[in-house]
This record gives sequence, C-alpha cells and structure tokens, in this order.
Amino acid sequence: MTFGSGARLGPYEILSPLGAGGMGEVYKARDTRLERIVAIKVLPSHLSSSPEVRQRFEREAKTISALSHPHICALYDVGNQDGVEYLVMEYLEGETLADRLAKAPLALEQTLRYGIEIADALDRAHRQGIVHRDLKPGNVMLTKSGVKLLDFGLAKAMAPMSAQSSVTALPTMAGSTPLTQEGTILGTFQYMAPEQLEGSEADARTDIFAFGAVLYEMASGRKAFTGKSQASLISSIMSLDPQPISSVQPMSPPALDRVVKTCLAKDPDERWQSAHDVASELKWIAQGDSPIGLPPAAIARRTRRERFALSLAAFAFLAALAGIGAAIYFGQGARLASRLVRASVLPPESWSFGPSIALSPDGRELAFVATSTDRKATLWVRPIDSLTARPLPDTEGASYPFWSPDSRFLGFFAKGKLKKIEASGGPSQTICDAPIGRGGSWSPDGVIIFAPRNRAPIHRVSASGGSATPVTQFEGKEGSHRWPWFLPDGRHFLFLVLGGGEGGGRIFVGSLDSKEKQRVLDFGGAPGSNAVYAAPGYLLYVRESNLLARPFDASRLTTRGEPVLVGDQALYTPGVVHADFSASQQGVLAYRKSTAASSRLLWIDRNGKGIGSIGEPGYYRSPRVSPDGRKISVILLDPRSQAGDIWIYGAERESATRFTFQPGVYRGNAWAPDGQRLAFAFLRSLELKSNGGNEEKLVDSGSLQTVSDWSSDGRYLLYSEIAVESGADLLSLPLSGDRKPVTLLATPFNEGGGHFSFDGKWVAYVSDESGRDEVYVRPFLRPGAAVRISTGGGRSPRWRRDGKEIYYMADDRNLMAVELKEGAEIEIGQIRPLFQARITADPSPFEADYDVATDGQRFLVNTPVGETPTPTVNLVLNWDAGLKR
Repeated sequence: MTFGSGARLGPYEILSPLGAGGMGEVYKARDTRLERIVAIKVLPSHLSSSPEVRQRFEREAKTISALSHPHICALYDVGNQDGVEYLVMEYLEGETLADRLAKAPLALEQTLRYGIEIADALDRAHRQGIVHRDLKPGNVMLTKSGVKLLDFGLAKAMAPMSAQSSVTALPTMAGSTPLTQEGTILGTFQYMAPEQLEGSEADARTDIFAFGAVLYEMASGRKAFTGKSQASLISSIMSLDPQPISSVQPMSPPALDRVVKTCLAKDPDERWQSAHDVASELKWIAQGDSPIGLPPAAIARRTRRERFALSLAAFAFLAALAGIGAAIYFGQGARLASRLVRASVLPPESWSFGPSIALSPDGRELAFVATSTDRKATLWVRPIDSLTARPLPDTEGASYPFWSPDSRFLGFFAKGKLKKIEASGGPSQTICDAPIGRGGSWSPDGVIIFAPRNRAPIHRVSASGGSATPVTQFEGKEGSHRWPWFLPDGRHFLFLVLGGGEGGGRIFVGSLDSKEKQRVLDFGGAPGSNAVYAAPGYLLYVRESNLLARPFDASRLTTRGEPVLVGDQALYTPGVVHADFSASQQGVLAYRKSTAASSRLLWIDRNGKGIGSIGEPGYYRSPRVSPDGRKISVILLDPRSQAGDIWIYGAERESATRFTFQPGVYRGNAWAPDGQRLAFAFLRSLELKSNGGNEEKLVDSGSLQTVSDWSSDGRYLLYSEIAVESGADLLSLPLSGDRKPVTLLATPFNEGGGHFSFDGKWVAYVSDESGRDEVYVRPFLRPGAAVRISTGGGRSPRWRRDGKEIYYMADDRNLMAVELKEGAEIEIGQIRPLFQARITADPSPFEADYDVATDGQRFLVNTPVGETPTPTVNLVLNWDAGLKR
C-alpha cells in the first residue's frame, strides 16, 4: 500500500515518500501530538499477509528499541492501523554514505571519524547481543552530528544456532536488483562475510567483515569485492583479498591497511573480535602519534619538521583538529601566523569536560578538568600540537586550573585547598586553604591571587605556600569577589564583583599595592562573567552566551570602543557566575560551547510508549508532578543566560503559569502535600513559596543546596548541601518548631537526591560510597542500616505511592523498577528495566529529569528535542585577526 501526502497512520500525517527497500516503504511524516517531523517505515501490503514477515517486522521493532546510541537511528513508536504495521523513527537530514561515495572517496580524516562512529555504534549493538547483518553504505546516514546507523531489519539477537528452515529472509534492494534471495542468506552480497554466504549463523565478527568492506570503500572509493555476476562476486569474497588501500590512495597510512585487512579475514577467528577493538585501532591512527600510522611521505615530512622545530624552538598547532588538513607553525615568544584558524577538541574517551579550561601563557598546552563516568574530576594537560591528552595523577577533585607565568606549573583547587602541580606531572603540593575556590591567577613575582570561597574578597599568597591575606575589601552590600586575572604589569588584576545592590556583576581592577579598586566594565544588570586580558589589548568576557572582545588600555586601565563578537554559544554557568574560556598571550583562544538542547516534557507508559506531552519545547529542568497529579512544576531556563524561573503546567496540556519572578539559579523543587506550595533552592538559600505569592526563606547557609522532596505529612523537607569537609550531605528540615536542619548523612562521600516513601518511614537516596552513584534506602529518623537498591549504578530514586515499587535511572539510561516488600526491614524483589529513557544531561548530581505519576503507570520524562550537541572545546588560532580586518 502506498500512502499519499495527507494520509494518516494513527497520529502521524504522511508528508512525502522517502524511499523503499526490501523491508518496507519509508515516509516523511509529522507527529501531530508532539509537532515534530519523523520517519515512518511501513511494511508493504503485498507482504503483510506473511506471518514470517510480520514476525521479522516485530523483531525489527524490538531490536531497534533496545538500542540507544548517538550514532544509531532512534525508534520512537510502533503501530498497527487497519492491518498496516509501521515503525516511527527519528527523521534524519543528510545523505547516505552510498550517495556520498558515488561522488568521490572520503578524505582520510572523514574516513577515520566516520569509521570510529560506526564502530562505536556496532560495539553498542553487539554488547546488547544484536548483530546488524546488513551493514552497507546505504544503511549509513551522514548528518551534521555525525553518522547514523540505519535499518536493523536484518538484525537478529545472537542466540544458539537454530534450524535453518526457521530463518526467513527478505530481499534487500540495491537499485532495482535484488542482491539477496529468499532463503537463509541475509544481507547484501558486496558486504557479506564468507560465513554468511555459506548460510552459517552470523555473529559480531560478521558485522566486522562488512565494516571492513565499508571502510575500504570510504578510503579508496572502490568496492572491496566486485564481480560480473553473483557467482563471480561470491568467488571473490570467498577467495580473494582486495588491493591494498595504500596502492589506490598512496597517502593513506599503512596502519589503515592493517585494520581493514584484519576486518576482511576469511576466517572469523582471524578478524578483530570486537568492534571496540576496531574503534580503538582507528582512534590510534587518528592520533597520528606513531610512524606506523602515517604514510611514508608523511614520516619524512615529520622528521624534517622535528629538526626544524628543534632549531627554531617552534611547535605545531594541528589544524587537522578542525579537518583543514595542514599545520600552522609559530615560534616561542612570537605571535602566531596571521591566518585565523579554528579547531575543536573533544574530551578523552569516556570522560566529559568539567570546570574548567586554561591555556598556558605560551599557548603550547591546554589544561582542563575532565570528569569520569563515576563523576571523579581529574586535571588533564593536552599539548596543542597533539591529538591526545594526559591525566595528572594526584589531582582528584580538581577545579578551575590556572598556569604559572612560565607555563611550568598549574594551580588548582581540590578538597578545600589551593594546590599546585608541575604540568609535566609529579605530586601535587598544598599552598593554603581554599574551602570553595573561585578562580586564581599567578604573577611573575611568584604571587598567587585567588578567591578562597564564594563569599570572600580576593586573597594573596606566595606560590611557595604560607598564610593568605585579603587584597580587596567589600564595600556596601558587595557579597563576593571572584575570578581574578593578572594584567601584564603583574601588580594590577581584573576581578568580578557581585552584590552591592546594583544587580548583575561588574568587572573591577584591583592592585597588590592598595585595596582601592576601579570599575572598568558593567554588565548592566545582566549576570556578568569573569574577564581576562588578552594581547594585544582586549578584555574578553561573556554576556548572554556571546564571547566578546572589548579594547582595553592596560596602562590607563580603561576600556574604549565597542565590544566585538568573537564566538557565540559560549558555556556559562550561572551558579558560579563563570564562563569557560581562556586566552594565551600568543594569540590562542579556547572556549567551551554550550551543549544545552531544548526538550519536551513527555508522558511515557511503563512499556516506553509515548502517550502525551506537556507544553511546548523549551529548556526544562527538574520536572515534578504534584501530589494530586494535576499539575507539573518545572524549572524553565533562558538558553542564553542560563538563568531560570519555576513554571507551573497543567498535567493535561493546560496553559502555563509563571510561579517565580526572579530569574536565577534554582536547584530542585518539591510540592507540599496540599499542592499549593513549592519548596526550592534559589542561589544559596532554601525557600518556600505559595500560589498566593507569599515567599519565605527557610535556610540561608551560604552553601549550595538542592531540594529533593517534601514528606506526605507535610512535616519535613529533604535536601542536600555541599560541605567542604564531607562533600554533599543529606539533610532534613523540620517545618515546625525551631526549624533546625537535621543532618541525616554526612560522610566522606556524597549523598543527596533523597525521596520519601509515602508513609514517611523510609528515605531513598543516592551515594557514591561504593565508588559510583548507587541508590540506597534507609529508615528516616529511626535506627537501621542502609540497603542498596541499584546494581551497576543508579540515581534519581522515586517511590510508587503504595510503597511496593521504587524506580531509579540506571547509568545506561534504563528506567528501572524494583519490587519492595516493607516490614521491619526493606526486602528487595524483582529488579527489571521498564524502558530506556532519552533524558537530558543531569543538571546537577541530585536533580532528576523525570518524575512518576502516583500510580506508577506513567512517567514524565524531560526528553531532548533532536540531537544534543557534542561537548567540545573550540580552539581559535590568531583569534584577533578578524578584529583587525
């Protein structure tokens, strides 16, 4: 059955056809409920009468739904209307790899990048017991965010060999020629492994063979195996090896030949045994650190480069990072070449960027904090002329690094101390106390200025250690001085002032010789950011996500002219009033781009099926369902300033109402049992507000807090608070009597994200005492041991109202349901995944991006719209060249 424009399949309106293949027709459609464009794959009507085909179609749906990976096309829905079965999938804009290869082979950088992404996607599928079995260029889509692996229609969960008569195959079309016949052979001939052609069971190594053929075609522009007929093609696959890529493309690295040759081994035991191994090899080649990974001509060029670099003390900024295919050289102490060059840096594999980045003064190295999957922060250093970074041992818990003027040492904050470490490695050294460090800077005279805590003036200390003393003082209602940056004379410095009754922030110049300060920049009520001085005479700062440069006279300490845009979407963290950027004195600029993505509040049932939505797309955080299930509270952010307010939505698409009217940093929110009040953390206080507008400050400790729950009897709030000595602690606030907070857990580990059982006897919470975040349950204000609920990582616990189930989000984004039996102790029953939630990145360790209806049958999930941008650091070589023009 063919559908025309305007036809309907359930809530989906057909817009236009996209294509057809052996497993169905594909249409572009509009989801009328969620107002988004989707792709719908329909089982052809002439095949729908076949029970075997319908079975395979259902298997395809289950297979795809089990996969969640940035380089695998996502499945949204399945349906059946009047006997027509269909899948609803992510709509992708771009072109297939087959279409791209019809024009020309790929550049080496593209081949490696796409190859790594495909291998990573295959690795995820294989780890979940799924074999693609029809990997080919036509099933790889090239999009702005990278590759997307399509069509798991031939995929099959890996299982013991079954009778061949039970396997049903369908043709996979290439043009108008069916390359697969009805029977036991599944796939497309040019990319099929020998064991597939023999009718044997496919496993992960079968996909690796097909991947080798695809990789060969990307690099060479030729198919690995050809033949004038099916018989000659099969003979080629079974007995011949393709011509080496290096003989077709002489500039390709020999190591790539080795990877492809191993992928295409006839015997599965002789191939790479996992897609992860292949991805690792390709990443090693991309790093280019070994002569084995380079073509001979490149080896000779690099040897000459090294000799030249030794004689001139030069170093290379690898423009290959941006894919421009050349290196740009500059000498120590000299400005960079005049050409403006941009590049991107990704975090180390399995790590994410943390606070924050710092370029060495000589522009040779980038220091950054990276956070592991178990949220351990470590300091890393990456030479600009390398594609790899190295971690610095003894820097766990690091934040806000800064360099010594000679680019030899790094200062940083960790575990309540200001520390330093040699950039080449070695043990760290404690300089002085800094309970909550907010930036530092190092002068040529060996003086370090820094902000020791969030509510303190700037202090100074010797870089060799000692007592710290203030060098600035508060005036009027000023509440914080932070983010100092030395000017070229080594005596004056920039710093950010918060408070003072004027709103926003202001940049002042202070001096080591006097506590007087001079205002140089006003943000006009906007939140403001840190500022740095960059040669040849500019102040760099961020306003509303725009990285700006404004001319600055460092001798007169005055600005002149108007600011000029240098970069957009700069990452800004309103909680600490900080933008993540850095500049060297050699013309290199680095800044992190925001990865904030808009989202939808979607209702999803226990089977993972979308059943409705709340409001329009926006930048949401921390959705909470009211006790009666009729209202939704959520923090709605301004994507530019990252400041937010709390809004109230009706659970059944009613209009939204703004609840708070003071944009800023909100952390968590919790409904009162009567559904008329909300508790929330705002800036550094715990507050309570009713629908009538009455607002009350409950706790003002000056520490970062996150509200997580309100007991059903209305007597207690649960919240977490950052403490210098013990990290994040779990506390309870009585709402009667003296309202003195009660510490429930204060250990050397981090605890928070608490949630009450409905009867108030138990508290579920998150702790990293095992080395990773896990969910625990313990008695509330009663003696008793904690019971671990999650296995393999978990956070964001939620109780079902009747206490018979508890839910949590696993590290792999599976929403888990745990059966509980309540007695004198908690007894754990069956633990099972309900569905894989496509949630936004957790905004803070103890906030949740989902909530559960009181009956436990529906879940409100904060779901990203489209692809979340890949977190990167942008490097700009000779960043001011554009300003000169």
